[in-house]
Amino acid sequence: MTTKKTQVPYRPRSLRDYALLADGERGALVGPDGEYVWMCAPRWDSPAVFSALIGGGGVYALNPSVRYVWGGYYEEGSLIWRSRWVTRESGVVECREALAFPGDPHRTVVLRRVLAHDAPVELRALLDPAGDFGADPVRDLRRDEDGVWHARVGGMSLRWSGAGRARVHDQRLRLDFEARPGTPYDLVLEISDRPLDGPPPDPDEAWQATENAWRDAVPELSGTLAVRDTRQAYAVMRGLTGSAGGMVAAATTSLPERAEEGRNYDYRYVWIRDQCYAGQAVAAAGPHPLLDDAVRFISARLHEDGPGLAPAYTVDGSPIPDQRKLDLPGYPGGFDLVGNQVRHQFQLDAFGECLLLLAAAARHDRLGPDGWQAAQTAADAIARRRTEPDAGVWELDPRRWTHSRLICAAGLRSIAREAAPASLAGRWNALADAIVADADREGLHPTGRWQRAFDDDGLDAALLLPALRGAIPADDPRTAATLNAYKAELTDDHFAYRFRHDGRPLAHAEGAFVMCGFAVAMAEHQQGRTASAYRWFERNRAACGPAGLYSEEYDIAQREMRGNLPQAFVHALMLESSVRLAGA
Repeated sequence: MTTKKTQVPYRPRSLRDYALLADGERGALVGPDGEYVWMCAPRWDSPAVFSALIGGGGVYALNPSVRYVWGGYYEEGSLIWRSRWVTRESGVVECREALAFPGDPHRTVVLRRVLAHDAPVELRALLDPAGDFGADPVRDLRRDEDGVWHARVGGMSLRWSGAGRARVHDQRLRLDFEARPGTPYDLVLEISDRPLDGPPPDPDEAWQATENAWRDAVPELSGTLAVRDTRQAYAVMRGLTGSAGGMVAAATTSLPERAEEGRNYDYRYVWIRDQCYAGQAVAAAGPHPLLDDAVRFISARLHEDGPGLAPAYTVDGSPIPDQRKLDLPGYPGGFDLVGNQVRHQFQLDAFGECLLLLAAAARHDRLGPDGWQAAQTAADAIARRRTEPDAGVWELDPRRWTHSRLICAAGLRSIAREAAPASLAGRWNALADAIVADADREGLHPTGRWQRAFDDDGLDAALLLPALRGAIPADDPRTAATLNAYKAELTDDHFAYRFRHDGRPLAHAEGAFVMCGFAVAMAEHQQGRTASAYRWFERNRAACGPAGLYSEEYDIAQREMRGNLPQAFVHALMLESSVRLAGA
């Protein structure tokens, strides 16, 4: 691949500086200079049209022409972002940003509305898209008689309205304009894999529809801890969930978990496990729509693939492509990949998580015939494949991981209790008992705690989850022993790590896993250690940037976020711990 040689002057930033815009079908990252440095179109796993984040071409920027200090915030319970700049010369100016919501699977609509507060402000906008991660520059650029710009990019149609006075330079569009107090200035960008027929969207109507849709999509979630942040976590998960019900694991690819360590992955796909985490978290709060979405997507995959269930799929349920490299500089410390090798793995724990999700839906009377049949398929798959080595929750080499077995036992017990007729309930409870007995015989450390695998006596954060999900009781000695040993060996200053990679100090091998910190908060709460649970919750709740987004890992030495952004399962565990610690 040959990238576009003309680059724009927007350097990659610390992940904490970015905000997410998303409409369910795709997402964009916007930085402090109002620069869109990442967006794939028409869907999550399509090639990017803005890819400056990972060294590709394409950007869409808007900012004041004078010196400024940046800030920003989400309008509560939405992914409507307000970029806010304070200038010395003209006071405060904001740009209200959103992808029109809910999204059209074929058409991306980027809404930008500039609002000057105190005095007129001079601003500049730059539009320079480039398809196929920067390799395919804009073609057929023209302005019609109404002042609307049209072009082709990455095989798609582009239309930019509100920018009639923009100038063309080297196939880029630059607009210099003045925003005045009391008079919004609107820009609307459309990118579609179908012809853009008819007039451009009316900005007032598009904004009103987007506001109303977010208001309807995000529940109040009152009675939880940190209600605003909890609602924001739900909004992020909703923004990552497409019309088929699938929730992508993250909006990005190739943002390194650890600089120069080779741990770069493409997370623009739906992981079965992550989707189940999200659905269970939502179910803890109530029978909200994201629970139904998760059940719909998971049930469809179980019906189609049965015991051959893949760990991850595209948002429409198709197989994900094999991993390949892009010829790009990459985000600093990493390199660029698309596709994912996880498609070739077997992950036993996914079947247990599916049963936990479907049981959670049954508790809310949200499990229909399709869901019940999917549960039977998952239970049969566990009975058939429970002795096979698998890649486990962290997607490592195939082994008999203790967590994989125990979480399957938890799923069997849960679905037996919530939805199964007596004959099946008895069979599934007996299978769960047998799985736990096997784990006790081969996966219990001599000290009385669970160990990582039947042939590995180390500790693992995943071993906290089975007791939270009901594989064994909270007051079982193995539960407390595992939690206490884990806290002693794999945590630091109320941040949690997955497992020990080698003899290096924990923080030298990888960042703290924020999801695991929230799991410790729930485990402490389950043991009645309320003050400690709150401390764990608050410590990990703060491991984010100004936008309140969480990545997979947090570097506690540099206080930096690591990995793809935003990581859906972290927001899910944040939401669930907020619910459970509040007793909601």
